[in-house]
Amino acid sequence: MNESLARYTAAAESSAARVISAYSTSFGWSTRLLPNATAKQIRNIYALVRVADEIVDGAAAEAFEGLSSEHRQPEALLDELEAETYRALADGFSTNLVVHAFAHTARQVGIERDIIEPFFASMRMDLHATEHDQASFEAYVYGSAEVVGLMCLKAFVAQGSYTAEQHKTMVDGARALGSAFQKVNFLRDLAADFKKLGRSYFPQVNVASFNQNQKAKLVADIDADLLVSARTLPLLPRGARKAVAAAQMFFAALNDRISNTSAEKLIETRISVPNSVKLWILVKALLGVTPK
Repeated sequence: MNESLARYTAAAESSAARVISAYSTSFGWSTRLLPNATAKQIRNIYALVRVADEIVDGAAAEAFEGLSSEHRQPEALLDELEAETYRALADGFSTNLVVHAFAHTARQVGIERDIIEPFFASMRMDLHATEHDQASFEAYVYGSAEVVGLMCLKAFVAQGSYTAEQHKTMVDGARALGSAFQKVNFLRDLAADFKKLGRSYFPQVNVASFNQNQKAKLVADIDADLLVSARTLPLLPRGARKAVAAAQMFFAALNDRISNTSAEKLIETRISVPNSVKLWILVKALLGVTPK
């Protein structure tokens, strides 16, 4: 890479890091356990995910509030972001710094359209779907979260050599961890998603009738995903293993808190893990503790 492009890419990666630090404390802490080069790659991946999410859920909706349909709408912005991502994959350059950083990583580790397209498809579902059946829910979770796990896995194992069986085990684990993360977020944001966005992600789950039995089933489903993911940790490179273990323990702790919160309180209060607990989890992961 020549000097000018290297400097531009470094600036793009710094921009991606700023995006992540502004939005995710737990994620930012977890990436500190990664080797520097891998941490950059993971931040580059998640920054694009974050921008897309803001288009469909956050900043874009507020920016367009009150504007006429003649102005660009969130769907057009999402289409533009997706198209720019594919151009940057082909060209190795984008004027959008976050896209440039993502494309730089994608070209390094082999992230291709087969797992990028489902991501944008799920983001597009957020612009239209307000209720899911089981099939659309599974498709949404795959595209919005499981493929992100697969993108990160490509960064983790880019320099390694694995058997077909080991690779399949790690793919299953990456998908399961992405699924668990997404479902935990859905569960703790159950009321907010319904009241603010008019969405119900979990099939046949209604905020008005949400009860302890439904909550217990969802918590158990998340625990099952986390168990699948935990079994893959020994296969990951040591640096990645500690970071993934920390992230998994963060979300396991959150799921435990949800489990110990009544259904009635859960739909009124957003549950979180205190920073003191997160810090202790980081220490444990740094010492090599892994979830079982």
